[in-house]
Amino acid sequence: MRPEALNPLFRETETLDGVGPKLMRPLEKLGLTRVRDLAYHLPERFVERHAVADLDEATVGENIIVALTVREHRSSAGRGPFRVLAEDARGNVCAISYFGRAAYSGKKALPVGEQRWVAGRLDQYGQMLQIVHPDHVAESASGLAGQVREPVYGLSEGMTLGRITGLVQQALKVAPELPEWCEPGLVERMGWPRWREALETAHRRMDPLARDRLAYDELLANALALMLVRMSNRSQKGTPLVGDGALRAKLKLPFALTGAQARSIAEIEGDLAQAAPMLRLLQGDVGSGKTVVALSAMLIAVESGAQAAMLAPTEILARQHHETLMRMAQGTGVEIALLTGRDKGRARESILMGLLDGSIDILVGTHAIFQEAVAYKNLALAVIDEQHRFGVSQRLLLAKKGRRTPHFLAMTATPIPRTLTLAQYGEMDVSRLDELPPGRQAIDTRVVSVERMDDVLGALARHLEGGGQAYWVCPMVREGGGDQGADDIAAAEARYAGLKARFGDDVVMVHGQLRPEQKDAAMERFASGGAKLLVATTVIEVGVDVPNATLMVIEQAERFGLAQLHQLRGRVGRGQAASVCLLLRGAELSETGRKRLALMRETQDGFRLAEEDLELRGGGELLGTRQSGDTPFRVATLEQIQKLLPIAHDDARLLIERDGGLAGERGEAARLLLYLFERDWGVQLLRGG
Repeated sequence: MRPEALNPLFRETETLDGVGPKLMRPLEKLGLTRVRDLAYHLPERFVERHAVADLDEATVGENIIVALTVREHRSSAGRGPFRVLAEDARGNVCAISYFGRAAYSGKKALPVGEQRWVAGRLDQYGQMLQIVHPDHVAESASGLAGQVREPVYGLSEGMTLGRITGLVQQALKVAPELPEWCEPGLVERMGWPRWREALETAHRRMDPLARDRLAYDELLANALALMLVRMSNRSQKGTPLVGDGALRAKLKLPFALTGAQARSIAEIEGDLAQAAPMLRLLQGDVGSGKTVVALSAMLIAVESGAQAAMLAPTEILARQHHETLMRMAQGTGVEIALLTGRDKGRARESILMGLLDGSIDILVGTHAIFQEAVAYKNLALAVIDEQHRFGVSQRLLLAKKGRRTPHFLAMTATPIPRTLTLAQYGEMDVSRLDELPPGRQAIDTRVVSVERMDDVLGALARHLEGGGQAYWVCPMVREGGGDQGADDIAAAEARYAGLKARFGDDVVMVHGQLRPEQKDAAMERFASGGAKLLVATTVIEVGVDVPNATLMVIEQAERFGLAQLHQLRGRVGRGQAASVCLLLRGAELSETGRKRLALMRETQDGFRLAEEDLELRGGGELLGTRQSGDTPFRVATLEQIQKLLPIAHDDARLLIERDGGLAGERGEAARLLLYLFERDWGVQLLRGG
């Protein structure tokens, strides 16, 4: 149960004044369902307005506050704007323009003959000065008090800046005073305000000290929770797994292990032999051979008389893992089964019985293996692939499936900078596969301007006619999304229609908005060679292995981060034939875009690209879910993570070690912090729940 001190912050947003079902829809889109969410919905920027006596004092492009007297209302024919002509104290004329339904509010707010104070951006239309959709209109100067500097918040359709500002202010009013969880000497050294003051200040002005304080709180909560996971894990009784090597000796691999694979297997073997459950992350670059490492770990469990489970985030990936493991383990006599949400009836019952009686040694599946009905005879090792798709709480749920806490091996194909590894996986030991298997060919990566689209289509046609297969990746599903115009966006559906018109039934499409059975059917056709060209969004970033696909076109490549481009490129180069990746760029490139694409041509080292990506994407940009996994941070920026995480990590360790697991006055405050940032599973572990 959450501490009472935090109750006002965790009230539903709909309990605030002025919030009804209509307003809840845009709030839900923004993830602002509770008062706490609004309090932490920090401004993206601030508008600074200059109060002027008349328009002669103002500059075009400036945000101003000025007194104007309304002289005339002018309605336009068709879809033209509704204009209010007004003049300042010197007789300078300014048009206040409204478009669409806003015209009604303009008529009401600016009656002819009356003086009004207007706040907005001064622009010029032809020879006339104008303010389009003023931010505020008031009857007196006092009505605009506090609008000289105004926060600008992220919005969604149906939400206005005025509405969100009012709701944030309501949230801040109910925010309680909370005890200090930060180390007093650190607060003094950094010059940080207390928590509530920092929150209020961050909504009033762009104050680096207040923002750093809030980011540090979030990083400290995360570090504390991960350390509590580690501490709890080490106190659990696991099952020591010591294999005799008999099953591993029967593996007939067509390749020799790399040094990195052998080192990682040895690290895992050492962990499995301990009574304390293993908690290890296996980071492997694209094509580095994580699956054989995972299989070796699972065979150690089976050799020890126990069972292992492998969890994948999607059904496509689960089926692919099952096929790969079956092929690798052929001749070992190990029973490997597949369980997904689509398995029903007798087939499902047979698998459940096999798990319960121990006749199934290894289970591969999706989240279906979490379900209550799934019980194991002796689950001792869980392997989680694409770890960033699963939270700690899900992992803890899987832990209840064994007689004792199972050993955990988490895997990710996304190379993560060391700083972010600590932020996201601070409770784990880390093994890195930083070598590619011998014989793995480099992918010929080229950057091509969109102006050469005809050449690209010609090359694609020749490739398909020669019996090859190809991917075409687009950044959007449908046109017209985001801030860009429809002409500026490559939509997968539109590109699919164009390519299908040219290449016919050889083209299939996959994107995240299709039903699972539609995605599976398209992927199966492509994987079996029934289709030659797969048009897709980034859903193919991981888990697609078609050795005959040796050409990839990534459209509008400058829109992707380096890590994601590297993951996508890794879908080709998986067979013996030479592979090509064409990065199709727009006619104009930003300096950052140019650097990204140049790095993609220069190197295929995913770990280097991850570090470079962190540098290029710094400067306060928030961690993107697609760039580095589902990040737990909503306040801390990349820049703040790099600067403050080491301090937060050390402070968390001292707090836990010195106070024996969050005891004492400061420890109690830290528990509040864990709840505040929804790391309450850390508190549950502390209680032994």
